[in-house]
Amino acid sequence: MRLAWRYVTFLPLVVTWLSLVSVNAAAAQTAKAAKPSAPSCDRASFRVLLDVGHTAEDPGAISVRSVTEYDFNLNLAKRIERNLIDAGFAKTMLLVTSGPALPALIRRVVNANAAKVDLLVSVHHDSVPESLLQHMDGEGGPKRFSDRFQGHSMFVSHENSDRVGSLQFAKMLGQRLKERGLQFTRHYTEKIMGGRRRQLLDAETGVYRFDKLYVLRAARMPAVLFEAGLIINPAEEKILAGEERQTVIAAAAADAVEAFCSARMAATPKTIARSARR
Repeated sequence: MRLAWRYVTFLPLVVTWLSLVSVNAAAAQTAKAAKPSAPSCDRASFRVLLDVGHTAEDPGAISVRSVTEYDFNLNLAKRIERNLIDAGFAKTMLLVTSGPALPALIRRVVNANAAKVDLLVSVHHDSVPESLLQHMDGEGGPKRFSDRFQGHSMFVSHENSDRVGSLQFAKMLGQRLKERGLQFTRHYTEKIMGGRRRQLLDAETGVYRFDKLYVLRAARMPAVLFEAGLIINPAEEKILAGEERQTVIAAAAADAVEAFCSARMAATPKTIARSARR
């Protein structure tokens, strides 16, 4: 009887304790639901400018199969543009410039700044210095190539008006490419690159510093130059020309733009302005 009495005595306490736990849990859940979520990306208003590197008159590097870098750049930029528009970034624009190198370079920056976009991505494909090229016989005559290096890379300028934002997007793009199994090239860190050797800012995602790139330095918005791969490498050139790789890169770019857009929405105007002054 004594044991039963104790049980009856403490039962109301147990019930009260359980009630308090339930009430506290419900309150925590309500508070969590009431907490405002982080700002999401306003895709309809976020403006991306895809700059097609080089021009038809100044086509850049020449691939092993004698295709110009400009052709590679244009095809990939169009694929990224379609992907972004399909994802809801309706104000994505493609910047195609014509003419000789220097006037075209100045004109593309003027046009980019006039467009007042939120992000500039300059699309390129890579080669290696002349001293690192090898020669082989192929259809149509001797071919120049290098199979020592492969992979993508990204460049930002510390002289850009928003270098923090530039680095932020470059890392986001590099991470999305990495998640899809793509690796960046490290040859820009090697002494053999001579004057083209660059400082590696992020060893996880392949972001390099190149202050003097005019399109990055003079742009008045976050700007990244993306080298999709080395078209002077016979194996990689073939992959870069294929639909599968272009689709992977375009998907990674769309995810990175989404993440960057959300991050910019979350940042206050003062935070963005302060980053731009650094």
